[in-house]
Amino acid sequence: MKILEAVEFEISQIAWMIWFAVFAVSLTYLWLCRRSKKKGKRLPPGPKGLPILGSLHMLGPNPYRDLYQLAQKYGPIMYLRLGFVPTIVVSSPQAAELFLKTHDLTYASRPPNEAAKYIAWDQRNLSFGQYGSYWRNMRKMCTLELLSHAKINSFRPLREEELDLFIKHLREAANDGAAVDLSAKVSTLTADMACRMILGKKYMDQDLDEKGFKAIMQEVMHLAAAPNVGEYIPFIGKLDLQGLIKRMKVLHKIFDEFFDKIIDEHIQSEKGEDKVKDFVDVMLGFLGTEQSEYCIERPNIKAILLDMLAASMDTSATAIEWTLSELLKNPRVMKKVQIELESVVGLKRKVEESDLEKLEYLDMVIKENMRFHPVGPLLIPRQSREDCMVGDFFIPKNSRVIVNAWAIMRDPSAWDEAEKFWPERFEGSSIDVRGRDFQLIPFGSGRRACPGLQLGLTVVRLTVAQLVHCYDWKLPNNMLPCDLNMTEEFGLTMPRANHLVAIPTYRLHP
Repeated sequence: MKILEAVEFEISQIAWMIWFAVFAVSLTYLWLCRRSKKKGKRLPPGPKGLPILGSLHMLGPNPYRDLYQLAQKYGPIMYLRLGFVPTIVVSSPQAAELFLKTHDLTYASRPPNEAAKYIAWDQRNLSFGQYGSYWRNMRKMCTLELLSHAKINSFRPLREEELDLFIKHLREAANDGAAVDLSAKVSTLTADMACRMILGKKYMDQDLDEKGFKAIMQEVMHLAAAPNVGEYIPFIGKLDLQGLIKRMKVLHKIFDEFFDKIIDEHIQSEKGEDKVKDFVDVMLGFLGTEQSEYCIERPNIKAILLDMLAASMDTSATAIEWTLSELLKNPRVMKKVQIELESVVGLKRKVEESDLEKLEYLDMVIKENMRFHPVGPLLIPRQSREDCMVGDFFIPKNSRVIVNAWAIMRDPSAWDEAEKFWPERFEGSSIDVRGRDFQLIPFGSGRRACPGLQLGLTVVRLTVAQLVHCYDWKLPNNMLPCDLNMTEEFGLTMPRANHLVAIPTYRLHP
């Protein structure tokens, strides 16, 4: 009897919570409507949604596609409610320019994020950090000490060394006529490069976790972007109905222990005057000091390290594997890239970084791939810092703003034959990926644009050029190019759902 009474009490409590939620949502909605009408301003159009859930039920496994379809009905600036969270979705180049340039400062902050709370040490990183003096100082430090032009150039020998090892290992597979898991190999390459640049040396997969760098980083990216119902409907957040927080805590423990080990190794290591300091050494130099603008503690260092590693590893690897996928799917484009490489480099040596600026068609291919397969289909959400009029629409303070980069870069009003992979569209065009042209924003734009753009482009261009120049590639089991599976997997980044596997044949002359 006592158990039955307890169950009835629990049901009663849940019913009261649901009733209260409906009441609160209704009041909030009415308040927003009255406020906007009172000021003679109106919210952007959008679906009305359901009580409590709002429009959460409209988002499936690939939210960027669902939001694109909704935008076809409601327009490029769309208002919807995700649970209790007012959300603005931006889906055209013109709308993106308003939010990312005209009103950039108003939308320069990030909303509270459960994933960043657990995985990024309470949003202490660059990607999810809220706008303010701390974020500006951390961005300045990362730019000067890791991502500046001088620093990128200083890492050139390191990149070439790792890529030479990579090409050598592939040659062994080519000699045997064996198929290569390019997705896994490229992921290892970018992880090795990133670890050496940021942490000072390479680490094995098992040093992080038995799953390895690629699997762990992809889980981070998935959790960071997965719609968390508890985040949108706070009163059920502690229930963790999707099990996301449990997984976040596991990842936090993995990275916490990994970075503690790295920091301790650097503290115990004696650095000679002639030895170049790595990024960890630089940050440790500011640890606990009040004499510098970069006043940081261990959690800050860990958050920034994860940020830099994730950006260096996963984004570059994803861009490379999609570019190689499109080249395998489009033999005409592959052949044209190889002809250009033969003309610029010849067949007696490998590609060098100094060759990249002369490879115009390769540059078009990389741009087209970033348009067609943006590494981040939805830019990391921003949050309005104050009430703001954007065009004819009123955007309330604390609204979440999602820029659908995938939709923008397939906008038929901005691109001819937008659903076709066609690098020649950039021939004679000044459109670039650096955030000035809002129809092509794979790295974002404005204050929150990716600071690692130049390093990322260098790694992607060099790796693709080297793989295509040194080897001919064919799909295994006599698969036709048109049969290559191009299904993607959603997350903060958008990798292939299935690994890319191909057979290499060495093509350089001794």
